[in-house]
Amino acid sequence: MRYLDPKADLTFKKVFGEHTDLVISFLNAMLPFEGPDDEIKEVQYLNPEMIPHTPFHKDSIVDVRCLDNKGRQFLVEMQMLWTSAYKQRVLFNASKAYVSQLGKGCDYELLQPVYSLNLVNDTFSDSENYYHDYRIVENAETKEVIEGLRFIFVELPKFTPKSYSDKKMQVLWLRYLTEIDEHTRVVSQDLLDNPEISKAVTQLEESAFTEAQLLGYEKFWDIVSTAKMNISSAIRDGLERGMKQGLERGMKQGLERGMKQGLEQGLEQGLEQGRQEERLKLALGMKSAGISVETIAQLTGLTPAEIAAL
Repeated sequence: MRYLDPKADLTFKKVFGEHTDLVISFLNAMLPFEGPDDEIKEVQYLNPEMIPHTPFHKDSIVDVRCLDNKGRQFLVEMQMLWTSAYKQRVLFNASKAYVSQLGKGCDYELLQPVYSLNLVNDTFSDSENYYHDYRIVENAETKEVIEGLRFIFVELPKFTPKSYSDKKMQVLWLRYLTEIDEHTRVVSQDLLDNPEISKAVTQLEESAFTEAQLLGYEKFWDIVSTAKMNISSAIRDGLERGMKQGLERGMKQGLERGMKQGLEQGLEQGLEQGRQEERLKLALGMKSAGISVETIAQLTGLTPAEIAAL
């Protein structure tokens, strides 16, 4: 049996964007709900493209967008490469989903929470943890939370399977995302023993896709590979430019410091030379007037030998 990678755009949207039971299981496993009462019971899919009210505003597209029976919205994205702008994009999309709930004249109390779940097949933080939960929190004293928006980021490369009895489904779903790809021929039995995971595995069977879809799948990975090379090249070029600019800046600063020090030393030497010449001229006049060498030395700071040589 041949399988496709569940992280690809084609497969991810098929598994989680076409099967409500699978996305419910996935969201309940991945989101930080407080208890069973908070868990999702049923969902309906919404258009993943959030079209602005006017053509002058930015369009927004996510991989999966759905609404549960409590009115909560869930945005799910599979991000293959991390970029510095990705968090801003996530914030923009979730905020847009949040504000789009209200029509003109509606009460703000009708607003329901928006959860943004982001699976990242890359690393972006120095933390050893793979799971990152962001909320709007008062930072200094009360730690009070402003409800409405919640952002979850999962760094898939940092995930390692462990025995979490209270997070069993989270571990299974993350194993599903990280262990299966086009090189997989046999799926682990403990994944297949779970009904939801087993169903999700069958969605990855290569035979379930048309030839056109498989070509699109290969094109997707070509694009990802090219993007990785471009990013690596940009980073390398940036480092080289940074090192070159740093060296040039260091040399320039060193030259400027050298010129400044040389100028200061030259000025100081020139002033000292001028002062010495003035002392010699004064000493010569005093010597011509018959003033004693001792007195001249005390007044000018010259040595008796210097005065005698005049």
